[in-house]
Amino acid sequence: MTGRTDHPDHLDPSERSGHGPSPRPLPAFTPSKGFGNLPVGRWFTLAGVGIALVFMISAVVTIKSIEETREARETLVDVVDPAALRLLEISNALTSQESAVRTYGRTNEEASLRDYRNAVAAEESAVGTLVALLPRIPERQAVSAEVARLKAAGEAWRRDYAETVIAAVPTLKNDASRQNANINATRFNDVRQSLTGLQNHLNRLHEAGVVRLDLGWQALYAALIGVASALAVAGIVAVLIVRYAVLRPLAELNQQVRAVAQGDFDHKLRVERPAELSELSGHVDAMRRRILAEWRRSSETQRKLENQAAELKRSNGELEQFAYVASHDLQEPLRKVASFTQMLEQRYGDQLDERAKQYIAFSVDGAKRMQMLINDLLDFSRVGRMGGERSRIDATLPLKAALNNLGATIEDTEATVTHDELPEVYGNRAQLTQLFQNLVGNAIKFHSQEPPVIHIGVRRAGEMWEFSCTDNGIGIDSKYTDRIFLIFQRLHGRDVYAGTGIGLALCKKIVEYHGGRIWVDNGDGTEAVGNGQGTEPTGNGEGTEPTANGDGTGPAANVGGTVTSGTTFRWTLPTGDAADDLPSAKGGDSHGHP
Repeated sequence: MTGRTDHPDHLDPSERSGHGPSPRPLPAFTPSKGFGNLPVGRWFTLAGVGIALVFMISAVVTIKSIEETREARETLVDVVDPAALRLLEISNALTSQESAVRTYGRTNEEASLRDYRNAVAAEESAVGTLVALLPRIPERQAVSAEVARLKAAGEAWRRDYAETVIAAVPTLKNDASRQNANINATRFNDVRQSLTGLQNHLNRLHEAGVVRLDLGWQALYAALIGVASALAVAGIVAVLIVRYAVLRPLAELNQQVRAVAQGDFDHKLRVERPAELSELSGHVDAMRRRILAEWRRSSETQRKLENQAAELKRSNGELEQFAYVASHDLQEPLRKVASFTQMLEQRYGDQLDERAKQYIAFSVDGAKRMQMLINDLLDFSRVGRMGGERSRIDATLPLKAALNNLGATIEDTEATVTHDELPEVYGNRAQLTQLFQNLVGNAIKFHSQEPPVIHIGVRRAGEMWEFSCTDNGIGIDSKYTDRIFLIFQRLHGRDVYAGTGIGLALCKKIVEYHGGRIWVDNGDGTEAVGNGQGTEPTGNGEGTEPTANGDGTGPAANVGGTVTSGTTFRWTLPTGDAADDLPSAKGGDSHGHP
């Protein structure tokens, strides 16, 4: 095959290296040259033209043969044979005339004379019919001349003998025929010769017509045999074209494709003819090479991913070890710093001025905040990695556990927490308890001047349960709702509201680990999810952004955006019935954590 295919040397460098936005399309196929590489359609076209020519020739020969056979039959049956019959009638009429005149000359009977007159009339009728056939008879001029000679001979016989005898009967009586016998012999002999010549000519025409008719039938049979042969040849040619131009190349291509399918991916796909299969095999082989290159690249990528997964597993093991160290070894020095600083204040407090006491307070507060931050980071890192087994559970149980943990805070703030009848979900009880505890604790922390009123609602949303936590607190400025789910993000100063800025980020991670999502309901039908796309600067735990009311001590006010009193968090969790359909139903993290 001389047509250019997608050889690797012809590929764009980005295709060979695996880089670039997308592979370049296959190059245009250049058809192979040569008679043997004609398209199948052209093969059939050429065969069809040849067969059509054969059919046309056969049809012309057949029509011509039928026409010639018809003409030969009409000439023989409708002209030559009737002319011969008329000639026989003329011969009989002349013989009857000669016999009747001769008898009349001997017997002088009127009956013989009447017979003569009738024979003359019969001759005239037959001659008239014969003359009418002359325009259609073959060799018309020669036959017409012979008919004219016959008429002239008959008229001469009647003039010189018959009419003479009839006129002499009244005077010669019975001797009229005998006295004119010589004339009768001479003239009637001329009539017989004319009859014989014309009869022989008509016999020759009859034989020629028979031969012509036989030739016509033979030509017709030959034409019909030619048509049948053309049909047989057409069938044979079609079979040969299908066999050698379609079936054999297809079998060859099928064998090559089977070899590739059985694992010989380097086996080339190449069919020389016809042009369609040649082009098809070229494009398929180009795709084979491209797919093979992509498969090899993907295999290399898979190997790298497996190595990265092993490295990630090792890193997670080190992270767990670090978490253990952080939860024990790192917190012990912090406890000592806080304890000894407090003991320093207790023992030497009367010797310290207010500035020193303030410094000691700062130190104790920093150590405690560091402990809290480490604990929150440990909780955040453990989601989906340690103790994350899920099962069907009544959502009321983790909610009651969370409210029990928040009992003192609820009592101190005189908060009211209500909830709908909660359904059965598929999740981890400890993490769901943490989720409810963070959301309810967040609603209590950011309450307004009124006692906190919090409601946990739920409704069905397709294959998930949609939960909501609604409060009557200070609310959230709508322009900050895209930041609150990011880790370490704070909208208030630490002197206004305590915390590490990890609580809502931990909620987001817990919900996503369970296959759901969490967002803030803005109250206008829009949603805000923590995607880190906010345009405001990111806080660092020492946030200086304004609170909901400017100082965090009053009701919600408008600060650079739309603010609503109270906040509604919504999140989704899988139903208990959907447990078997979840990809992480048998343990492990849906986000790929081991």
